[in-house]
Amino acid sequence: MDELKSSGKSFDISKWEVWEAWKKVKANRGAPGVDGCTVDDFEKDLKNNLYRVWNRMSSGSYFPPPVRAVEIPKAHGNGVRVLGVPTVADRVAQTVVASRLEAEVEAIFHPDSYGYRPGRSALDAVGVCRTRSWRWDWVVDLDIEKFFDSVPWDLLLKAVEAHTDQPWVLLYVRRWLAAPMQSSDGAVRQRDRGTPQGSAVSPVLANLFLHYAFDAWMAREHPGVAFERYVDDAVVHCVSERQARKMVQAISERMVEVGLRLHPAKTRIVYCKDSNRPGTYPQKEFTFLGFTFRPRKSRNRAGVSFVRFLPAISKDALKRISRQVRSWRIHRRTGQSFAQIAQAINPVVRGWMNYYGAFYRTELHGLLRRINTYLVRWIRRKYKRLAGLRKALACLNGISQRYPRMFVHWQWTAKAW
Repeated sequence: MDELKSSGKSFDISKWEVWEAWKKVKANRGAPGVDGCTVDDFEKDLKNNLYRVWNRMSSGSYFPPPVRAVEIPKAHGNGVRVLGVPTVADRVAQTVVASRLEAEVEAIFHPDSYGYRPGRSALDAVGVCRTRSWRWDWVVDLDIEKFFDSVPWDLLLKAVEAHTDQPWVLLYVRRWLAAPMQSSDGAVRQRDRGTPQGSAVSPVLANLFLHYAFDAWMAREHPGVAFERYVDDAVVHCVSERQARKMVQAISERMVEVGLRLHPAKTRIVYCKDSNRPGTYPQKEFTFLGFTFRPRKSRNRAGVSFVRFLPAISKDALKRISRQVRSWRIHRRTGQSFAQIAQAINPVVRGWMNYYGAFYRTELHGLLRRINTYLVRWIRRKYKRLAGLRKALACLNGISQRYPRMFVHWQWTAKAW
């Protein structure tokens, strides 16, 4: 405390913390905020910019600017989701607080909470969900309506206060929650609840709120009921339809208690039908983290076919990445070489393969083969002597045999066209 007084600073925030926060912000890149300053712009005067963040935060005089409202289409095509994009400087400040708070709360979080936590991933959650869907016959697919827009500030701040002895952490969380949102036309909208999705501090705040609102409540009130949660996306496993209906009622009432609401149309009970579960029920599939779980053909080690309840890339995810493949206009890039095209698309395709190919990867093969189709069209456009389809196919086949690692998707589909 004496050191703080001698330095004239109200709060003990080190410059090292601000530097570490900057490294995370730089690695994540991201769009500019309301000031139009990009990560590269911020870095041009890095020393002074970081000093300003540290100086204002440690003196208690840091006030966040409005967040920039950005509309993105929802996964199912039903309207748009509004993200709140902070400025680069604000992302650095938020990351400082998020790191402090995460260090305090990570140890208390439930083992079946997977979102934005070290050593845990969405694929971990999908894998556990798959295993449990084989063990339990019924699933409740939960949808919390407008979670990031609806979180009540009083309960969230109460949870933060319970896990920090640093007054500046609570101070700045309160200021970020109250920061207005600025739309593209310059209009500024004040908010009285919610935490903007897209900010650096929102993931830990969301996890902390839902830890008390859902995870700890489930462990206390329904200790025998398994679930997986990835931020506001959750799946609950039940032994019977009767239990599933009771859980929907109980969770719905709990959400109302904490200022939230289950979406009545999107929260569903699903029967995990397979060869060993021949019962009937209207709903036999659900989507979790981009994977649709439903009865699918499988084969055991002896080669015998049967039906198993399995996850695979969802139709919505396939449509989204198919649009992205079309947007590349590969067949029109005749000014580039094969190697240049591969260098441009391989990182993205590798990400799709690593994620969506983790379960039932054959569902991804059609999309990957479509890339080969664009490559054939590229050959026919670039080389007039290979304009015929058979010649272009032979050319592509020859290239894939000589350079099998040129395109990352050739690992799975080199012989599939």
